[in-house]
Amino acid sequence: MSRRSNGLVAVWAEAQRQQQRRQEAQRRAGEQARRDQERQQRDTERAMARMQRERQAAYRRQREADARRRTEELEARMAELSGLLADGCRALAFTPAALRRPEHVEPFAPGRLAVPVPMPDPSAYQPQGGGWGLGGGRRAQEEARARYEHDWHAAQAAEAQRLRQLEDYRRQYDQWAAGQLAEIRSHNAAVEDLLRGLRDGDPEAVVEYFSAALYATGRPQGFPRRVRAAYDPAARQLVLDWELPGFDIVPEAKAVRYMYAADQDKDVARPVTQRRTAYRDVLAQSVLLVLHDLFAADTSGALDSVTVNGFVDDVDPATGRPAQIFLATVSAPRTAFEQLHLAQVSAVECLTDGLRGQLSARPDQRAAVRPVRQPGDVGGGVVTHGGEDEPDLFAMDPIAFEGLVAELFRAMGMQAVTTQRSGDGGADEPDLFAMDPIAFEGLVAELFRAMGMQAVTTQRSGDGGVDVDALDPDPIRGGKIIVQVKRYRNTVPPSAVRDLFGTVQSEGANKGVLVTTSRFGPGAHAFANGKPLTLVGGPELVDLLARHGLRGRLGNAAVPAQRPAPAEESAERTPEPPEEDGAAGNILGMNWSGSVALDVCALVCQGNRVLSDDHFVFYNNPRTPDGTVRMLSGFAPDRAAMQVVFEALPATADRLVLVAAIDPEADPHADLSGFTDARIRLVDESGTEQGQLEVSDGRPGETALVLGSFRRRANGDWDFVIGGKGYEGGLEALVQEYGIEVA
Repeated sequence: MSRRSNGLVAVWAEAQRQQQRRQEAQRRAGEQARRDQERQQRDTERAMARMQRERQAAYRRQREADARRRTEELEARMAELSGLLADGCRALAFTPAALRRPEHVEPFAPGRLAVPVPMPDPSAYQPQGGGWGLGGGRRAQEEARARYEHDWHAAQAAEAQRLRQLEDYRRQYDQWAAGQLAEIRSHNAAVEDLLRGLRDGDPEAVVEYFSAALYATGRPQGFPRRVRAAYDPAARQLVLDWELPGFDIVPEAKAVRYMYAADQDKDVARPVTQRRTAYRDVLAQSVLLVLHDLFAADTSGALDSVTVNGFVDDVDPATGRPAQIFLATVSAPRTAFEQLHLAQVSAVECLTDGLRGQLSARPDQRAAVRPVRQPGDVGGGVVTHGGEDEPDLFAMDPIAFEGLVAELFRAMGMQAVTTQRSGDGGADEPDLFAMDPIAFEGLVAELFRAMGMQAVTTQRSGDGGVDVDALDPDPIRGGKIIVQVKRYRNTVPPSAVRDLFGTVQSEGANKGVLVTTSRFGPGAHAFANGKPLTLVGGPELVDLLARHGLRGRLGNAAVPAQRPAPAEESAERTPEPPEEDGAAGNILGMNWSGSVALDVCALVCQGNRVLSDDHFVFYNNPRTPDGTVRMLSGFAPDRAAMQVVFEALPATADRLVLVAAIDPEADPHADLSGFTDARIRLVDESGTEQGQLEVSDGRPGETALVLGSFRRRANGDWDFVIGGKGYEGGLEALVQEYGIEVA
């Protein structure tokens, strides 16, 4: 090979080596870039995981702190209850001076009217170059003098007007002050007459004075203040019936724990025996505190002894009618009471052993005691304060007056019932409130038999919470049914629904039915939602009785007419006009994509607490008591709608919260993953759409969602704040967070 060929080969070989080195360098650079990218991605993922852990940890700490705060509130409430007597003994005693009003009125304060109008300063009007007649042009001097005189006359006029306004304001103040002083002196003169009657032993004056003493002393939140009293001047004894707090004054929960796995708070129940012991102690402290306040206020020596009967309002289990059930009674001589050191005593032992009083052994079950002496036994006038249940007989409804007379005859040991006011022989319509408890259970069993089921009443002892055993023979929806009967006048508490659910589970029943003569609150409905439970309220019960040929009414309420057969009903029914609630309101129309069935509800709140159970608007409570928020049906094209009169909402309400929850009866296994493209359509009073508000989509596993809230601004306007918080526990978990009790 020639030397030239060898040179070309060398060049070519070097070019190949250079190319290989470049390719190797590019490969190494690519691998390094890939490794750097992977490292950055790992760093990013680790950072995001760390942020997620930190967020979760912060959220967990917040929830745990909230649970601790609620536990501390429960502990503080128990400490307040246990220290009721000691705190009351440390308080200042009531004296006659507390009744008098000082002869003092606010001093005269004219404000800016007391400041004279400043007069113009002549030196400020002098033209440049000298005084009024010296130097400068004559025209400038005349103009300056004219301005000064004009401003001086204006200031004089303003000062004269100020003096006139000051005189008028002073005259108005003098008239107001004279009226205030006259009112104060009249009040003090009446107080002196009262104290004179107190010193003379006038029964009415004695009762009025010591009633004022009881109402002047402080009591914790939730303690009632109702007294019925009479004074026996011969025995120098004050006899009074004093209302005591109910069993719910002692918190049912002992503590609150945050369950991280379920992301929800759990109430740790207070043991029943501990709660009963605490309640007995509260009752004993309340009675002793009344005795302490009365004897401490007796600066004139009008009382030699005091008899206190403590009662609660409830339903008499023997008659089923409202009654005052006495849980404590004591008659305390002054000499014996003054020997006690109340701040050191055990309240229960002091009441029962030290003063020989009586205290119910099971006040939570309304086990009554017999009063030592009652105001009606004294003779003379009986004075009642603080109760709204003392009706004016002149203003009473005629039917209610007839019922009161019948009640009087029953109290005298006779049998008495009111008859129907029409002459249709309606006296055979039994009053479910007045019916014998066993007869009422029998009527419910008869209703179930009339509905095609087998039903028997159980024994009253050892029935395990079952009043009626029913069996539905239907092969598909039938099975064993547990029926509990509650003949109440007040709202059935959620705890009764919880107890029924526990009985259904322990008995292995297919369904539970709770029948009452009253009603159920939102907490009870929320707990029953999605469970094999049916709640039958009083009006629905009367309607069912009428449908199946049975008779019953709720007190003096009108008895519903017999319902027509379904064919007749559909043929005769005419559309009802829409309900008129006074002021027209805005319409909030809810729409969403997907086939998921939802219940849309609203809560009228102050902060994060609903105003009351009645301010939770949902399928079983379609409107608030004042009608400012109510559900609408058939408001096309919306899938759900509510009417809201924002300007008429309660003054204490600062937000309206809209929520949505899965309908467990329509689809018990659904979640909110199918709740998408959700929006709220705003429609004004004229029906014109004002706009649409977007809300958060649902997420898998959640069955309830806060859509958003309308919040009141300082100027009275309402702004919408989007929500998005979801709940796996459904509507039950959601409403608990807003303060609604759920069993």
